[in-house]
Amino acid sequence: MRPIMSSGHLDQMFRQTRAYHAQLSQMADLKASMMFTLASVIITLSIRYLEDPFLRWPVLVLIAGSLVTIVSAAYAVMPKLNLNDKPDLRDPHTNLLFFGTFTNLEYGEWVAELEPILHDPTRTYEAMLRDIYEMGIYLGLKKYRFIRIAYIAFLTGLVLSMLTFVVVELVKL
Repeated sequence: MRPIMSSGHLDQMFRQTRAYHAQLSQMADLKASMMFTLASVIITLSIRYLEDPFLRWPVLVLIAGSLVTIVSAAYAVMPKLNLNDKPDLRDPHTNLLFFGTFTNLEYGEWVAELEPILHDPTRTYEAMLRDIYEMGIYLGLKKYRFIRIAYIAFLTGLVLSMLTFVVVELVKL
């Protein structure tokens, strides 16, 4: 990375980007919570219709879609940390700003590793860039990906349940 001089506009850009990522993370958690709750309510309300021979298959399909929704939504908000392994501090890509990295370090060890970064503006900005990048990757691959799966599973379950209901009604005739 080329040398970067400290600048107010860069600091503002980093602050805004980090705040935006935090907001996206909160939105993802809210969406996952809504999908989890909605699918749980649907299962609770539809379970009593399993006794009806004409509704059994549509309800089973609806419950299956809701279960996939619940699992996907729960996985989207489940913390994905490895708290057992100490980070490789020789690796220049180790993100010392990420809490999952420094929870496995003693405070003195963390400060000693961070000190050279703090005294060099270029390395400071590079550390902030890496943190923002990794936060975005995490949001895209770990949170929003599974929220998307939850939405798709929910909609697919609804549509297939309706189609199953139509088929059951046609067979009944």
